[in-house]
Amino acid sequence: MTIDSVDYSTLMPNNVGLADDQKLLRALERWYPKYLEWWVDMGPSGFIHETPFQEADVWLRTAVSVEQDGWAKFDFVKMPEYRWGILLAPQEEGRTIPFGEHKGEPAWQEVPGAYRAMLRRLIVIQGDTEPASVEQQRFLGRTAPSFYDMRNLFQVNVEEGRHLWAMVYLLQRYFGKDGREEAEELLRRRSGDEDRPRMLGAFNEETPDWLSFFLFTYFTDRDGKMQLEALAQSGFDPLSRTCRFMLAEEAHHMFVGATGVGRIVKATAEAMRDAGIDDPYDTERIRSLGVIDLPLIQRKLNLHFSLTLDLFGAEESTNAANAFNSGLKGRYHETVIDDDHQLLDSTYPVTKYVDGEFRHVDVPALNALNARLRDDYVDDCAGGVKRWNRYITETGVEFELTLPHVAFHRQIGEFNGLAVTPEGGVIDEATWESRRGDYLPTEGDRVFIEELMQQVTTPGEFASWIAPPQKGIGGQPVEFEYVQIPNT
Repeated sequence: MTIDSVDYSTLMPNNVGLADDQKLLRALERWYPKYLEWWVDMGPSGFIHETPFQEADVWLRTAVSVEQDGWAKFDFVKMPEYRWGILLAPQEEGRTIPFGEHKGEPAWQEVPGAYRAMLRRLIVIQGDTEPASVEQQRFLGRTAPSFYDMRNLFQVNVEEGRHLWAMVYLLQRYFGKDGREEAEELLRRRSGDEDRPRMLGAFNEETPDWLSFFLFTYFTDRDGKMQLEALAQSGFDPLSRTCRFMLAEEAHHMFVGATGVGRIVKATAEAMRDAGIDDPYDTERIRSLGVIDLPLIQRKLNLHFSLTLDLFGAEESTNAANAFNSGLKGRYHETVIDDDHQLLDSTYPVTKYVDGEFRHVDVPALNALNARLRDDYVDDCAGGVKRWNRYITETGVEFELTLPHVAFHRQIGEFNGLAVTPEGGVIDEATWESRRGDYLPTEGDRVFIEELMQQVTTPGEFASWIAPPQKGIGGQPVEFEYVQIPNT
């Protein structure tokens, strides 16, 4: 078997030699039915007519290799029968730790004892986000705007499940009893549960509609990309290899979000043009066309962007500094940054609110790693917003979607408790409360979107509020029946 081959002889397809490690194999086989129980309980839930999603045949992509080309195949699969595998990117011969105080030393193949607790924490936090997003999205199939979109939702769901497997493998393989207990806890926590919530705030928020889903996959999965890129630099080689392969799947999730929001914007702008509506704030007339008005899209964008910024944590963090110094978690695209990769005497400009205005303040670069990663993230987000605005410009409608100021609606870090408008103006609490509905979705917005979201299950047809995609999936046409529902 070559280094890139996947072994299908065990219950979990893998390229990590599970067949040769019977103790680990048995531990994972004991975890597997608990995972399936969680999936059936908290994964995609039934259609409007009560046919379970779990019985549907879905045109899914399954990883069959870790090579860059030809690494996945498409076929119809029932989701509980999906082959969730444990797949690591190929090992780089002679790889060294690229940053921190161990820079230049051989990458670790086993857990460094001095950093055991810190490393386990990093893996658990990443692992906890994967099932959380499945839980947040479990009811969306009931209001899917097309079979194409329903299939994309399910693809994201099963791959988040596989990413959970990736982290559970690391916990059980390298952390013994502690790792097995953490793996059990990953299945016990629930998104939004008062007693057993997920570890990060944004993963306890609801994803009640498809605009929220597309914004989540654009913004929050993009945070996932940034975090995985940073972990892919890790001096702990199994974690690095795991995250490098996960990034191949994460790219599709962001594609779903970017194109999904774009198709909603396009449907709205074209409907306005065709109806001769010039004013984007003529809400009643625009909504009567069966589309989502652009100011509401902006308010939802404001919400999801600000919630995601909180995932980066405090701008200045000793925990992030320690993880970097220890060689466990690097920066976004660490190896192409032109510096000493140790940051002992470096500074980084962090945005702060000082003397009534926002300023860049130089702080030790080691302490500003979260701020730098967040800044890289904001830059990365801007490209998609620019593309969405092209759809608006092409129709002649005068409206521009924008990313809100980084201090807007923040609950964690430098700007927690500060009342800031999307444009970056600091206001008092009374003004904020009176204008909140201008910045963030209202109860009326929620009711409107809820009424608009109706399931479409005719192949090739799409709900009025979203434009068809440019092409289909896996070599199939747009009108392909991507989800085959039994008894329909």
